[in-house]
Amino acid sequence: MKLLFTKVLVFISLSLVPSISVGSGRAVVPDRDPVTYISPFQEENLNCFKCHGQEKYEYTNELLGTQVKAIMCLEHIIKSEDFYASNHRSFSCTDCHSEDYSIFPHSGELRMELKYTCLDCHGGDDTFSSFSFEGIDADYRESVHFKLENDGFSCWKCHDPHTYRISIRESKNLKETILYNNNICLHCHSDYSRFHLLTDRDEVNLMKTHDWLPDQASHFRSIRCIECHTRINDSILVAHQVLSKDQAVKLCNECHSRNSMLMVSLYKFHSKEQRRDGFLNGIILNESYVIGANRNSYLGNASMLIFGIVILMILIHIIFRIKRNKLKEG
Repeated sequence: MKLLFTKVLVFISLSLVPSISVGSGRAVVPDRDPVTYISPFQEENLNCFKCHGQEKYEYTNELLGTQVKAIMCLEHIIKSEDFYASNHRSFSCTDCHSEDYSIFPHSGELRMELKYTCLDCHGGDDTFSSFSFEGIDADYRESVHFKLENDGFSCWKCHDPHTYRISIRESKNLKETILYNNNICLHCHSDYSRFHLLTDRDEVNLMKTHDWLPDQASHFRSIRCIECHTRINDSILVAHQVLSKDQAVKLCNECHSRNSMLMVSLYKFHSKEQRRDGFLNGIILNESYVIGANRNSYLGNASMLIFGIVILMILIHIIFRIKRNKLKEG
């Protein structure tokens, strides 16, 4: 009864607490907000976006004295709005690319320019220690993707430095996060023209290879590919050890159970926030596919309250009957 009373009090307390937005828990620096942020290199970068932000570009052939129009290679088109919404929006283009790119037409030798790796900037820096980039790199080196490095695979295949933005830690809309993350995988795995650059395998029909999965559409909308295709690593923020298809998760109870693995992957950041802010599982219930751990706390508390009222009415009824019997006996 004491436990019941406690739960009733919890329910009443939750009802009286004003709503609190559940976010990433990380303070957003105002001038780094992609909506309001204005880059100090905006004018400088515009020289690049004049061509690379368009599907076509033009220049003057000084040797012939003619105006030349050409189609921009799809891989080299970078929309300025995407760049300024990305993680690297505070950069100048020449922070990563040679100053010689300021000369147009560009020298052909610049095509051979070495690209930075993630650890060139993020490794060994205390500023980024909480992200454990070294751990991510170690995880990635155990991945099936790492085996494709000699064929041209790199971090940039998934994390385009011009457009990539953090989603899972800073998004309040889990559905949008899932869509954004899965599109990174589909960029290659649903486009054979990109896929066959890294492998000689025949084109893969994703719907057919997942035909064992019940209610495919709900699963694809509600979880990320990496939930089933990576090995969970608690020491890093997001798992990067992509497994072979034979090792992918296929057991329902891996997700649909009280100890769902999704609690330490997809819902990892949200569940931390809920514990910190006193929420039980609001986001998980509202934005997730059904898992064993996502009981509705409000309905649970309401049912306990109703149960408590019923018990109270029974007790009152018993008390009145006892008194009534005593009066009859007297």
